[in-house]
Amino acid sequence: MSFAASIITLFPETFPGTLGLSLIGKALREGAWSLETVQLRDFGIGPHRSVDDTPAGGGAGMVIRADVAAAAIDSVSLGERPIIYLSPRGGQLSQDMVREWAAGPGLVLFCGRFEGLDERVIEARGMREVAVGEAVLAGGEAAAMVLLEACVRLLPGVLGNQASLLEESFTDGLLEHAQYTRPRDWEGRVIPEVLTSGDHDKVQAWRREERARLTTERKPARRERP
Repeated sequence: MSFAASIITLFPETFPGTLGLSLIGKALREGAWSLETVQLRDFGIGPHRSVDDTPAGGGAGMVIRADVAAAAIDSVSLGERPIIYLSPRGGQLSQDMVREWAAGPGLVLFCGRFEGLDERVIEARGMREVAVGEAVLAGGEAAAMVLLEACVRLLPGVLGNQASLLEESFTDGLLEHAQYTRPRDWEGRVIPEVLTSGDHDKVQAWRREERARLTTERKPARRERP
């Protein structure tokens, strides 16, 4: 069974976007994973297919209606797939989440817009709020692409070399070491000698040290975990 992604959005033309390129796009065309979009406005209210209304209690902007969102969600064959609401107030996306979802049947992603989504539908449909960073976007479409790309690249056979997954950032809690390639000397900056020594053990030891050093410098909280 392939990984199935369903995206509820006001802008289905956004997809597949970058998800249709390179190895991720090749895997999509070959059926390693599937992507469907659901136009939220199809479930809108009235002649103008309105999907939003003013916030209860007043305030700026508009809020996506619970009845409209629920109708769109209920139109999707969920199976065992979790429903993710891309939201800046959600828990931060992590590689642990990605690994869990990549091993499952897929995801249903709800792309928010305006001031957000009526809290009642989030609760009633058991939606999980996820943020891809500590920044506010105009909508959830770009965040959905980030999340899906992170998941799909972990699917068996998607990447040409699965070994490349083993030492990348967050795989074992550490950041990835620096990478180098030709030319050996560029603008007076030379590749570390150990990497051109041909000594595999020394190379591996250098990479382990670099991963620990970078993690301590850039993600100290991660390095200090027990």
